Amino acid sequence: MKSEEEILIEIGLRFKFLRKEKGFNSYEHFAIEHDLSRMHYWQIEKGKANITIRTLLNILKIHDCSIEDFFNLPINDEQQIKNKTSKK
Repeated sequence: MKSEEEILIEIGLRFKFLRKEKGFNSYEHFAIEHDLSRMHYWQIEKGKANITIRTLLNILKIHDCSIEDFFNLPINDEQQIKNKTSKK
């Protein structure tokens, strides 16, 4: 079973993937354009913040992505997840 930290990192990587798919290279531009707190959105993408269901659903709505599709997005960089969890 994955740790809470690993799950939060995976969620962040999925949001980063969706953001880049929408053409936003910068998390800041994405957050500003969609009226999200830049700091909180950055923390979510980095796996450093707990995310509420409400926030999750709000961001998924921006991406026009179902919760099922979101959790089925491929996360190919297992090494990146391991590196982020081992830095603490």
